[in-house]
Amino acid sequence: MRRALLFAVALLALPVHAADLKPFSASYTADWKQLPMSGTAERSLSKGANGDWTLAFKASMMIASLTEVSTLRVDKETMLPETYMFERGGLGKARKVNLDFDWAAKKVTGTDRGDAINLPLNTGVLDKSTYQLALQHDVAAGKKSMSYQVVDGDEIDTYDFRVLGTEKVETKAGQVDAIKVERVRDPTQSKRITVLWFAKDWDYLLVRLQQVETDGKEYNIMLQDGSVDGKSVKGS
Repeated sequence: MRRALLFAVALLALPVHAADLKPFSASYTADWKQLPMSGTAERSLSKGANGDWTLAFKASMMIASLTEVSTLRVDKETMLPETYMFERGGLGKARKVNLDFDWAAKKVTGTDRGDAINLPLNTGVLDKSTYQLALQHDVAAGKKSMSYQVVDGDEIDTYDFRVLGTEKVETKAGQVDAIKVERVRDPTQSKRITVLWFAKDWDYLLVRLQQVETDGKEYNIMLQDGSVDGKSVKGS
């Protein structure tokens, strides 16, 4: 389900610069083409009293559920994740991940499926949720290709993306102009396809995501309604 919504250890990484973050909330329909059922998903970014941000994603179908929560702070325009939690249940193998980012000690510790995680931490390293926020803001900044260092299991992997162009997306909130982005993978290593659409007029909010697995299974999430900085998303 995580793949529906969605390499060596990096010794050096460029900082991920954050534009002024704006709180948002969005709800989506979630469809799995191989099953005659649909589900729902919610994604939000909120700011706490201490200045930290919480990025949350929840998805549920009749036979599966997923929760993902990251906390982060912005220091000199750089995104610094602090904690990451992922939990999947129901269909397929259950999985639970908990990570703590200790920037003073420069290490990431935690557990993944019960296995201990202990990795070096350098500026620019993100978790599997906050990189999506970084991608959203890099697309807003006009970048055409992006690369992120992401804690993935017991290593830090490189996630690459490229902009494919602009496209109109029909959503429940109306038609929106979007930037279409795809995950770049080595076709000799993985045939998985991930494509994302970000709304140009709504702080590049994620409005659609398509994932095709190596076995041909296809998942989609589509914006149902949302708000950015307190304003309701409305298309044409």
